[in-house]
Amino acid sequence: MTADDGIDTARTESFVMSDVYQVKLDGLFEGPMDLLVHLIKKNDVDIYDIPIAAITDQFLQTLELLQALNIDLAGDFLVMAATLTQIKSRMLLPYGGDEDGDEDDPRLELIQPLQEYLEMKAAAEVLSAKHQLGVETFTRKPARSDIPALTDPEMIQVGLFELIDAFQKVLERMAPDHRVDFSTEGISVKDRINQLVDILESRGSATFDELFDDIIRKSDIIVTFLAILEMAKLELIRVAQHAQTGIIRVFYQ
Repeated sequence: MTADDGIDTARTESFVMSDVYQVKLDGLFEGPMDLLVHLIKKNDVDIYDIPIAAITDQFLQTLELLQALNIDLAGDFLVMAATLTQIKSRMLLPYGGDEDGDEDDPRLELIQPLQEYLEMKAAAEVLSAKHQLGVETFTRKPARSDIPALTDPEMIQVGLFELIDAFQKVLERMAPDHRVDFSTEGISVKDRINQLVDILESRGSATFDELFDDIIRKSDIIVTFLAILEMAKLELIRVAQHAQTGIIRVFYQ
């Protein structure tokens, strides 16, 4: 991660570890293939022509941020990081060729797994949509979890990596010379969860950015983000993004 990312990784890690707080994803959020797909879409590139150097650097930067925030990562992320790094290194060397003279592009070993994963994900989304249609077949009392994020066609569910992007933008809006404040007066993740519950319970929902309003210290911004992740894992909230505006909204359920 570069200095321009607005966060001192070592100091952030010390801050989080001092609170002895670790966010365990436990499979709730996406895996390493989802991060790779997210970065490909974010950079608007073709899976058949991946700029491997840029994607690898961004993948490693994301892992560095997650580790600095003390977010528990599965070993699969490290395997993917090693694979990308190896391909990046091989891209620096002259390509070998087969008997027909065709070049052996090191990126090819990523293309088939990506294709298969995207096909499986598309199939899962179709099955999920059929399940939702089946739910509407029966008359039932509206549940608390029936929130606009699930019924509004303009809203799409948000994953961990979209939240990471939004979190980095919040950090970037702070003054460049603002450093993490390590004073003991900082709020704990548990207390911040209680505060967010009060806010969302009274309002029903809020934009992601609104949850960081009036926060001055970067340490409190970090705690707020960890609290949001923990609340999502506990299914206290649902997070969705408007397809047109890109605004992320947090719904209390």
